[in-house]
Amino acid sequence: MAANGTQTDHAPEFAASGRRVIEIETRGLEAVAARIDGAFSAACRLVLDCTGRVVCTGMGKSGHIARKIAATLASTGTPAFYVHPGEAGHGDLGMVTDADVVLALSYSGESDEILMLLPVFRRQGNPLIAMTGRPQSTMAREADVHLDISVPEEACPLDLAPTTSTTATLAMGDALAVALLEARGFTADDFARSHPAGALGRRLLLHIADVMHTGDDIPRVDKDASLGDVLLEMSRKRLGMTAVVDVDDRLLGLFTDGDLRRTLADEGVDVRATRIVDVMTRTPITIDSDALAVEAARLMETHKINALLVVDGARRVVGALNIHDLLRARVV
Repeated sequence: MAANGTQTDHAPEFAASGRRVIEIETRGLEAVAARIDGAFSAACRLVLDCTGRVVCTGMGKSGHIARKIAATLASTGTPAFYVHPGEAGHGDLGMVTDADVVLALSYSGESDEILMLLPVFRRQGNPLIAMTGRPQSTMAREADVHLDISVPEEACPLDLAPTTSTTATLAMGDALAVALLEARGFTADDFARSHPAGALGRRLLLHIADVMHTGDDIPRVDKDASLGDVLLEMSRKRLGMTAVVDVDDRLLGLFTDGDLRRTLADEGVDVRATRIVDVMTRTPITIDSDALAVEAARLMETHKINALLVVDGARRVVGALNIHDLLRARVV
């Protein structure tokens, strides 16, 4: 507050402070990236050879980062979970089996709660991967593999709050997860199976067959139908279009609401006499029933259309859908 009682504008100072933090943390990440070497590869091999899970643990801010790393590993093909080191000494160690690998996080490498657990892990035969900022620390010396996450400085001007160091630790965890994902050949379909809920799951799991209209709900007419017949079919099925098919249900063309407006703009058009084969679109955009629903949304956006016909390998019409079907399915 200024002397006259008005509030001082600190916006330039805020922005400069924010940029300074990003610059410091960027330098920290560059320092850690330069140390991704044989130890990192050894950590990856330990996890790939593990027949159990990765048990992530850490205290305080390192604990929050350990939770996130466990979640990232689990969602990208490496079974993992978080154990609080304080609770582990009071019964939660029962969750850790002799088939598991332990990933322990502590920037100092001297967290008492974790050090107390090391003899237990050693007796049980759990390989230990330690992430610390001090290569000479107890945890670093006791670990089977040590990943050095030391940074030049914290972004906190007091050099007290973990900032650059936690960012570097999280980035190292992401590096592990992605390297393991690639080594396992983890695919988008694998990812979808562990993310069935929410928008992400719908985009990766929902197929055209799950949302399309089938059977008698598909608007269709034969090639000899009049424009009047088409209007009735489009009104009944309410998808804003109709397929034009031959006697074997193979697709010959498409007629949409937009085609109707353009056709009726011609004052010489006789609705009863005009045959649909003369005004239909002969090469419509179509899709396969096995495609993802999100692919239908992409096609509609690319081609500026609101509906699609679904055809099989013989060009028989097996379904139809419009943008409202995708909206109801929350694909878009």
